[in-house]
Amino acid sequence: MARIALAGFLHETNTFAQQRTDMAAFLTAGAWPGLVQGQAVFDVIGGNIATSGFIKTATAYGHELLPLLWTSANPSGLVTQSAFEKIWSLLAHELEQALPIDALFLDLHGAMVAEHVEDGEGELLARIRAIIGNHIPIVVALDFHANISPRMVALSDALSVYRTYPHVDMADTGSRAAVLLQRLLAGERLHKAYRQLPFLIPLVWQCTLIEPLASLMQMVEQQERGCQVSAMIVPGFSLADIYDCGPTVLAYGTDRAATEAVAQRLYDAMLAQRAQFNGQLYSSQQAVSHALVSMSDGLVILADTQDNPGGGAAGNTTDILRELLHQGAPDACIGLLCDPAAAAAAHAAGVGATVELALGLPPVMGRYTVEALGHGQFTGTGPFYLGCRMSLGPMARLRLEGVQIVVSSRKQQAADQAMFRHLGIEPAQQRILVLKSSVHFRADFGPLAQEILIVAAPGGENIADLTQLHYQKLRPGVSVG
Repeated sequence: MARIALAGFLHETNTFAQQRTDMAAFLTAGAWPGLVQGQAVFDVIGGNIATSGFIKTATAYGHELLPLLWTSANPSGLVTQSAFEKIWSLLAHELEQALPIDALFLDLHGAMVAEHVEDGEGELLARIRAIIGNHIPIVVALDFHANISPRMVALSDALSVYRTYPHVDMADTGSRAAVLLQRLLAGERLHKAYRQLPFLIPLVWQCTLIEPLASLMQMVEQQERGCQVSAMIVPGFSLADIYDCGPTVLAYGTDRAATEAVAQRLYDAMLAQRAQFNGQLYSSQQAVSHALVSMSDGLVILADTQDNPGGGAAGNTTDILRELLHQGAPDACIGLLCDPAAAAAAHAAGVGATVELALGLPPVMGRYTVEALGHGQFTGTGPFYLGCRMSLGPMARLRLEGVQIVVSSRKQQAADQAMFRHLGIEPAQQRILVLKSSVHFRADFGPLAQEILIVAAPGGENIADLTQLHYQKLRPGVSVG
């Protein structure tokens, strides 16, 4: 039995987003828990989170687990120096108190950028190594959108990365991390094979339910069969203007030659599919016009990708709402639109009342009918947010003409039907459903849809066409378009 410390510190940083991520963002619960320390980690961690998968598998191995700290914040702009250093000081204190340990598990994102640190995870690993030394094994669970730096690879013994987008295997990733750590504790020495690819992939085309990543991820599993190599394709988080932004491939194994060969095959396969990471983007006008024609055949989903809170946007833009009203959409629903003032006004007015509101940005003025109210606390039921205890603040279902709007007080991407059912809306019964999400919605909503359109509406910060962004820090040779 080994003494294994575990901690989580997660943030996906959109360096093009204006809103800084301060300490309050890490303290506040949303879809995932806010900051917790020590044994309290066991009380709040569950569902589809890497740490929960690690705990389950490591406990089955009979290890003693020492929870240090766990925190995350919704994707947004740079993490403030103050927040980064405060959380680090708490983590360092808990780690020092837990010593001696035999191993460490970390639940990180892989794309955290702070005001003073470009490679957030690499910096954390360096500071941890300064405390525990170079001989204690560290295994890290990372997001599918991790921008994996050479420093992250060098300072950890193994990385375990999500294999799905939508991320339905986060808990499974933690379990795979526990298996890798068990191999290390048994004395295996794992060779690391690492490649960075010379191009960026827009987030909306990183979905593993569609090509080319559907086939590429099948190839990962095929490469692992019959050998002791753990392989990964990691598309990266392309909304980060940093040196190590972009896709990578990784492989770990005891046989150096076999491990390098697997990594090279995956690298070559990714290069060969480079031109296929694209698809059609619709304007708001095009999308609504198309949906009005197609809705008679079944539900049409409009993915409001550029205002996706899951990519760092604010979740409050109104361009598609305006277009639905302009074209007279008779049966449409939008969610989640983050506007705490509107939610508060709706709660003050009560169900059945009409209230004059300036909703979202730019504001859509009108007399909205309050159709339902909610406290914003419920449990996720879909494959992505399964078991997550949501805390989205006061919520309201408003109606303006033929459009229903699901309003929340805290931003969260619309990736779980429970968000709508909380306010009495059954998504399958809608005809046009606008979701502020890029890809994660597909896990729970995709099977309902007759058609899905990706909409590049103006105003959001989760830019779909990367050529519109002005990168300045990418390493030489990395292509955006």
